[in-house]
Amino acid sequence: MKGRPVRTGLMGGSFNPAHRGHRAISLFAMEALGLDEIWWLVSPGNPLKDGAADMAPFKARLASARGMTRRSRIRATGIETELGTRYTVETLEKITARYPKRDFVWIMGADNLAGFHRWKHWRGIARQMPIAVVARPGYDGAAISGPAMAWFGHRVRPRSQARDWTRWSLPALVLMRFRPDPRSATALRRQDPDWFLDYADTIVRDAVTRQVFA
Repeated sequence: MKGRPVRTGLMGGSFNPAHRGHRAISLFAMEALGLDEIWWLVSPGNPLKDGAADMAPFKARLASARGMTRRSRIRATGIETELGTRYTVETLEKITARYPKRDFVWIMGADNLAGFHRWKHWRGIARQMPIAVVARPGYDGAAISGPAMAWFGHRVRPRSQARDWTRWSLPALVLMRFRPDPRSATALRRQDPDWFLDYADTIVRDAVTRQVFA
């Protein structure tokens, strides 16, 4: 890493809870994109999921993410609580300003690409950093035919160029595919609706900001 910017992937989500599917996708993306690290941006509150009855407390979600990232180059962070941001476009603006010695790429699943046009200032997100989309079973068709993909058009890069993302002119997007992982947070919540109670007395340290949540 010495002598060049730290190549850092950013992957946002509720992580309600974090699970091995998140980890598997991240490790795949780390290899495919040639990353030094991936940061999981554990959202204090997802604007597209406001009012969700099954959303666990933030501290429990961050704690589950910290546990799932052990012995890896994935770092779980609730940096948005410190930045005071609510929308991804704002978060990315502040992160890139705060960490100028890093190159960032935004990583998301095909399910998010399918609804990307509903995100606040989604074109602004695409103009801030490259986007890598990981296939998810059942969502690929909607992602490919959606409004966001139509807007990207010829700006979609071939998978063979995935490791060259720091040299792309923006906006730019790459589609990546790996062995589908059937695990989901929804299924885990269905099996154990009170999973977050295991973290009620946990003290959690943010892996990026070092802030402590008690």
